[in-house]
Amino acid sequence: MGSGGRPPASGPPGGPRRSPPDKAHEPGRLERLGAATAARAAAAAAVARATAQRIGRTPPPPGPFRPGFWRSPIRGPWLTSVFGLLLLVGIPVLFVTGMLSYAAYNPGLGNDQTPTKGLLGFYLFDWPTHPYWLYRLTQGVHVTLGVVLVPVLLAKLWSVIPKLFEWLPVRTVAHGLERLSLLMLVGGVIFEFVTGILNIQLYYVFPGSFYTLHFYGAWVFIAGFVVHVALRLGRMTRALGSRDLAAELRTGVAGTRPEPPDPDGLVPAAPAAPTMSRRGAVGMVGAGSLLLLVVTAGQSIGGRLRTTALLAPHNRDPGSGPNGFQINKTAAAVGVSPSHVGPSWRLEVNGHGPALVFTREQLLTMRQYAAALPIACVEGWSTADQHWSGLRLTDLAAMSGLPDAGSVLVESVQPPGPYSSVVLRDNQIHDPRALLALHVNGADLSLDHGYPARVIVPANPGVNNTKWVHRLTFRT
Repeated sequence: MGSGGRPPASGPPGGPRRSPPDKAHEPGRLERLGAATAARAAAAAAVARATAQRIGRTPPPPGPFRPGFWRSPIRGPWLTSVFGLLLLVGIPVLFVTGMLSYAAYNPGLGNDQTPTKGLLGFYLFDWPTHPYWLYRLTQGVHVTLGVVLVPVLLAKLWSVIPKLFEWLPVRTVAHGLERLSLLMLVGGVIFEFVTGILNIQLYYVFPGSFYTLHFYGAWVFIAGFVVHVALRLGRMTRALGSRDLAAELRTGVAGTRPEPPDPDGLVPAAPAAPTMSRRGAVGMVGAGSLLLLVVTAGQSIGGRLRTTALLAPHNRDPGSGPNGFQINKTAAAVGVSPSHVGPSWRLEVNGHGPALVFTREQLLTMRQYAAALPIACVEGWSTADQHWSGLRLTDLAAMSGLPDAGSVLVESVQPPGPYSSVVLRDNQIHDPRALLALHVNGADLSLDHGYPARVIVPANPGVNNTKWVHRLTFRT
């Protein structure tokens, strides 16, 4: 460097370069940093404790949020767990039979009314035709059990109602998760039971398709149910073991005492004098469920019990004669008039090659087959076995040029809308009892039962046994 240059900044000219001093290694520096960090952490903890105490001291709103509002001396973990155990057994059966009903509609063939179902629309197997009463059994169990569980559900909700008004609503992340599962559980179960019971009565007041609403509602409910069971199963088990069932069922009102205080706050802080024993509560719920069983099950079981099915939907007395068995909707209700099925009616059969067109008289000249099959509907009702006769679907498939048809689109003269057409799969086509029926119980089909021709398939939901058929399109 020339004479006008600057000396190196690191030290005198020609001397060794030195690094600036490291303040982190000054004596006591680490100790002072640790002390400052600890002080800040302690201050933050103190603020958190003060905040929690301040929130915890926030008085609950008046009414049901106050602990002293709920005073029943029989409310507590044991009684709640008894009702919970019944639901723990019954609700999975409801869910499984509901999913079986979903599978019975052959959703993979385009019969599914549920949009954007994604992964929720899975089904594990093709719906079978054996035994022929399968759908009658599964849907009868689904509907009857759902009705029978109503008193148990109401009792369970009554037993835990203080939890719904718990203060504060959310205290920790775990507590928030439990509260969310409780909201999904209570909201979902009320929605599913209410919509299901309205559907049983054919009272369609839904803001959309019952099928879609009930389907999505079931998944929301079962998600909340699974989370709730996972969080509460241990507590329920301990609560059930805390008291002897036989002893409780021997204890009357005079001997009824509140349970010990529990961390969940179900046992009242200031219980009132008992007016009912736990035995009475269990007995009342059991009697209610038994009564509902008697007035519901007959619509599925049939026989003499059918006269006791007071909760069956309307059209319980469809008249006498060969066509005197139940229907859901009349021809007039769906817009089918005698003009649709008069002398100009034709059956069109499509497959490989030109379409085949038949009058009813021509169909009657062909070989007829018979099958004894019930009608079973999603509302839970079913008929006794009716004696149908007509042409086998497998023979019609062969006539169409597709003897090994993999599916058939069945179309009705009914105006376009839900269930005016259906797709049946191969096992349903080729079952020898699957018919395009022209007669029932030795007589022509009535207009309400599908004249001039209807489909009848073993184990098929009633709504998929399409009436007023005018076109069959067999596919590979």
